[in-house]
Amino acid sequence: MMKIRFNSFMALFMVFVVLWSLLAMAPRPQSHQGDNPLRADPNGRPHIVAHAGGNMEFPDNTLEAFYNAYSIDANVIMEMDVALTKDRVVVLTHDRTFDRKTSLLNATVSETRYQDLIEQEIDFGYENPIDRPNGFNVTGEFIRYTNYFGETVTPLDVSYPPGVVARHPEKFLATTLEEMIIAFPNNYFVVELKQYGELGLELLDEVIALMERLDEHYNTFERITLASFHEDIYDAFRTLKETDYPFLNYSPQNRSLTLFYILHVPSLSFFYRDPVITFHIPMRQGNFNLATRYFVRTAQRHNIAVHYWTINNEEDMRFLIDLGVDGILTDRPTLLKSILDELFDE
Repeated sequence: MMKIRFNSFMALFMVFVVLWSLLAMAPRPQSHQGDNPLRADPNGRPHIVAHAGGNMEFPDNTLEAFYNAYSIDANVIMEMDVALTKDRVVVLTHDRTFDRKTSLLNATVSETRYQDLIEQEIDFGYENPIDRPNGFNVTGEFIRYTNYFGETVTPLDVSYPPGVVARHPEKFLATTLEEMIIAFPNNYFVVELKQYGELGLELLDEVIALMERLDEHYNTFERITLASFHEDIYDAFRTLKETDYPFLNYSPQNRSLTLFYILHVPSLSFFYRDPVITFHIPMRQGNFNLATRYFVRTAQRHNIAVHYWTINNEEDMRFLIDLGVDGILTDRPTLLKSILDELFDE
């Protein structure tokens, strides 16, 4: 009797092994159909992704920061954060308030008019301290932005393309998503929506409407990848892609990324079907190491580009380049460009 049970168990085990082997070797479903422009180039050179424009070189989420990144690499991918103002303008801002980055206090983005930001020439050239690590309340002390050399900068310090001049000699003015799309008609964008709930869905509606309006001349649906850490906004991305916007590009929220990670460990990512174009991930998430060659290669088998954030030291940059990643988000695009030129232009 024991022998029969053992033989039955071994038969079931062998069936499991065969099925697992077939699934592990099977071609992976393509999360992104066709050519993925966010993958590394044919020589394996990853993209420079300017995190908020490269905010260790110029104030983040300003038009000037992105012009600086463009002067470093004309093919730079531009990562930015957006929120919706009271007069329904999509502006670039990391926070849902303006007080950490401007001379305003207690100013919520959704309760502030873009028109007032421009008419009053509100300056986005600040790095005001917050009350505690990972806190959100500013101390009320206004600190002028300085770059990683400790130097103050102005819009006049940017190397602009021919025909482009500084908007203001001293101040970094508010920047809109529409301005970005028009100013950089050939670059790819990663646009992270910072608001959530009903307001976040209104923001998404305005972003989609803007993309629709400008798509004919600026290829917005091809060039823009949407992102959000909020589940409700990510679910809305999926619904939009399944219904009216099949060419909408977006990156996954944590829930989707966790699913992929769990499936990839036993080589069962065959069951991952989320139609994302790229992963934007840290090198580590808690106790989990996401920066492994196996993780990168598995994602790439699904035609998902793998971009790591936020990488500002040379050692990590070189490690990720050797790993074969597709893009590196950095606050120091000048440093990353010098390393890539050294490794790929010899």
